[in-house]
Amino acid sequence: MYPLFRFAKEMVKFRNAPRLDITGVHVSTHVCWPWDLDPWVELNNGRTLTLFDLGRIPMAQRSGLIPVLGENNWGITVAGSSVRYRRRIRAFDRFTMISRVAGWDQRFLYMDQSMWKGADCCNQVLIRAAITSGQGIVAPARVMAALGASADSPPLPGWIAAWADADALRPWPPELPDGAKAHLPA
Repeated sequence: MYPLFRFAKEMVKFRNAPRLDITGVHVSTHVCWPWDLDPWVELNNGRTLTLFDLGRIPMAQRSGLIPVLGENNWGITVAGSSVRYRRRIRAFDRFTMISRVAGWDQRFLYMDQSMWKGADCCNQVLIRAAITSGQGIVAPARVMAALGASADSPPLPGWIAAWADADALRPWPPELPDGAKAHLPA
């Protein structure tokens, strides 16, 4: 189940926080609750991605992106992600989440988020997000104009640009292994 109450708490908590630049850093603190756990009594990998919403959406609110989406009847969707898991987060652990927009290209915004226990990074996600309309993807330059920000992205870190380039080579739809097609519904 989506953590609606936690999401509402974060939105209320940061409703009067200072406005962020589109590339500003949003910092939030969270607790790993028993319903976030997997059978090994640590933060579930899928739940980790859901909890990153608790940093990303308030960050977007603080930067003015959420109001701009509403004014233009736009949406935002995750169009790709890459996650690294390095340290366990266990029941009742407190952790800090760092969220930022690292930059954008002609189609996507790239968001870098991480969860920390003290000075130890537990996991990190790179999110490729698309702003969408009834006509398809909205160019980030148009989004930045609506925000009153520069259309020019800060330089993407090399690892983000390399990931975007590599992901563009990935076939879509994915190639099915031998015999798999026979198991798909007609």
